Amino acid sequence: MKRIILLAAALVLTHLAAAHPAGGDKHLTAVFSYATFYETGTGSYFETYLSFDAWNLNFVKSADGYRANIEIVITASIGDSLVMAKKYDLASPKIASPDADRFNFIDVQRFAMANGIYDLKIQLHDKNSSDPATVVEETIPLYYDAKRPALSSVQMMSDIKPTTTPNILSRNGYDMEPYVNDFLPEQVGRINYYSELYNINREVKDENIFAVSYIEILETGKILEYTRTVQRLQRDTIIPIFGTIEIQDLPSGNYNLVLEIRNRNNDKLLYKRVPFFRSNPSVDNSLNSTPVSMTFAAEQDNETQLNNYIEALAPIANEVERRDIYELIKRPGIEEKQLFLYKFWVRRDPLNAEGAWRQYKQRIDYVEKNFSWPKTRGSQTDRGRVYLQYGAPDFVRDEKNFVSMSKFGAGVTVQHSEEAVDLQVGRTESQGQIFYLPYQLWRYNNLPGDDANRCFIFWDEFRSGFYKLLHSNAKGEVRDVYWERRLSQQQLEEGIVGEVGEQFERGY
Repeated sequence: MKRIILLAAALVLTHLAAAHPAGGDKHLTAVFSYATFYETGTGSYFETYLSFDAWNLNFVKSADGYRANIEIVITASIGDSLVMAKKYDLASPKIASPDADRFNFIDVQRFAMANGIYDLKIQLHDKNSSDPATVVEETIPLYYDAKRPALSSVQMMSDIKPTTTPNILSRNGYDMEPYVNDFLPEQVGRINYYSELYNINREVKDENIFAVSYIEILETGKILEYTRTVQRLQRDTIIPIFGTIEIQDLPSGNYNLVLEIRNRNNDKLLYKRVPFFRSNPSVDNSLNSTPVSMTFAAEQDNETQLNNYIEALAPIANEVERRDIYELIKRPGIEEKQLFLYKFWVRRDPLNAEGAWRQYKQRIDYVEKNFSWPKTRGSQTDRGRVYLQYGAPDFVRDEKNFVSMSKFGAGVTVQHSEEAVDLQVGRTESQGQIFYLPYQLWRYNNLPGDDANRCFIFWDEFRSGFYKLLHSNAKGEVRDVYWERRLSQQQLEEGIVGEVGEQFERGY
């Protein structure tokens, strides 16, 4: 997981997107990432990586030059229990002049922890700035068994070299400098990656084990065969896996780096995916050799409709593309927009860009027909955005006037009954009716890069027919711990899970 942190309360894709305010402090920008591993004798551990852009830090004069200083606080909790806390100051490399700040530097921390699911919180504060600290939170699942096969995180690396003096970057005899970003500009011509395979010799006896790596298109899962590499592994309790994939000719787009562990029968035993975005304009420019007038994009000759189609790409666009989309639709010029539409889909499916576009266009047509509202196109609604981003849900529950009979007090729920028996003390209590506002529950059996059975709750707050997203357990989506209390018009007491909450938990 990689996240870019901007103190000014906005997310950006690259460091270059940050700007210095005229006559004021620079605003701290950092990229955060983590990885999990296992070590014999130590057990499970995770590492945190913070990459700082010096250009967005405030340097002050010291005895031998200029330095920036950052106060960092890292805590890890399980539920309400704090299990780890670390506070420290990080000094930047020394520079001779405050203008010589065009570089990045990283901070790496390693934490040996028991297996569990940790809520990690990181606070960052530029000690030479008047800005308050910023906070980023991340959930880290950590679980490695001393006897069961497992694959560590897969890390992209800036550099891998033999260790001469052990340090925080050392692992299995090598110094690993992580590439702390999921953005690969055209200057990056190859992907170096590292992972570790644990305890495979306990599962697979007297067989060859292979590591298979390749790049796949994120949106479609299509494998780019020319990127596939295979290496035979030497059997051991812990097996380090190094690899390199050349990407000079990889067009701009969203991809996954995939690492698989297979046996001699080509059965897939373990795998990991790492998403990344590639920017490679020099390869994209070759698309101009095909006149847009000869492509599917030329069919969109109504500029108003073309603007709508381009804007509807935003839910699946990356940050750079999304910025371009909103700038593009503000100005006239149909040919530029046709070219954008064409390149957008060629980046996602070079072999069948037209087919990918037509499949997505079906989603757009569906949401415009089913979710539009006066003065709001379907693609601009919450349901429309989710449908465009993830496709059709696997299950939909649509309730207009749902009423449940819920027991208050002990957190027990009894549905549609005149009475309920308190199982703890054996007394009878009357039930109260809970009236819910209109809602829809959508379930997705599988979302890319997420766990199974992710759900979305949309509600019609004013009974007008217009639904907004209230809560979801999918990564990166809206979360509201009091969502069911709001949906029940405050009838449910805090801490009580009602019938709709149970529906959400089971997914139907």
